[in-house]
Amino acid sequence: MVNIIAIANHKGGVGKTTSTQNIGVALSRMGHKTLILDLDPQANLSDSFGYEDVEESIYDALTEKAKIPIHTITETLDLCPANLDLSVAEVELSGVTGREYVLKDIIDTIKDNYDYILIDCPPSLGLLTINALTASTEVYIPLDAQYFSMKGLDKLMYIINQIQKRLNKEIQVAGVFLTQFDNRVIVNRNVAEMIENYFPNKVFKTRIRKNIALVEAPIEDKDIFEYAPSSNGAVDYMKLSKEIDAAHRK
Repeated sequence: MVNIIAIANHKGGVGKTTSTQNIGVALSRMGHKTLILDLDPQANLSDSFGYEDVEESIYDALTEKAKIPIHTITETLDLCPANLDLSVAEVELSGVTGREYVLKDIIDTIKDNYDYILIDCPPSLGLLTINALTASTEVYIPLDAQYFSMKGLDKLMYIINQIQKRLNKEIQVAGVFLTQFDNRVIVNRNVAEMIENYFPNKVFKTRIRKNIALVEAPIEDKDIFEYAPSSNGAVDYMKLSKEIDAAHRK
């Protein structure tokens, strides 16, 4: 059974794209057939794989201009890219009947090919994110260990709960993980405790430490395992991915 995971947080700069890329790569390196789907109009995830300004993107599938474009990265990893055209998708879909289910219908046509499908959501709670949550079996929330990371969480949880009630009874917050973490910083430790209290039994043990290699890798169109396989970033994302996979084996 495929696991469709939306990686979502409407706050920018928390590591959604970095996490989607490196969790997806790690799961594929563990032997799982994985699709990474870029649903952010900024297309940073696509760029980080070297797919810039692609002619066909998820936008074309959402607007029925083409079938979902799938690019093979490795034998066990595929990418569905985004481009700037996606920025007008919400306007074009606003008048479509069942607009919240458009992405789900697309994913349903290919989901049996995969063990994991990871969706990189945009930093908003608009129609694209709603489509991602409606199409997913679960949502993971990355949070940086700063006080502002808690701001707006109630709104995010409200949207997820409304989608669970009205559009997708299956969706649940299956995991929360901390990014840009430095155990030496008191604020980071305090915020980690606050997050664990807010999400009891949902926070993964692995914390993604601050690591310059995670910033540098996308510039070279590489994931962290290609760019710096012995770095803290590579170690942490592999540990987190193993936690994620273990959770799906229970």
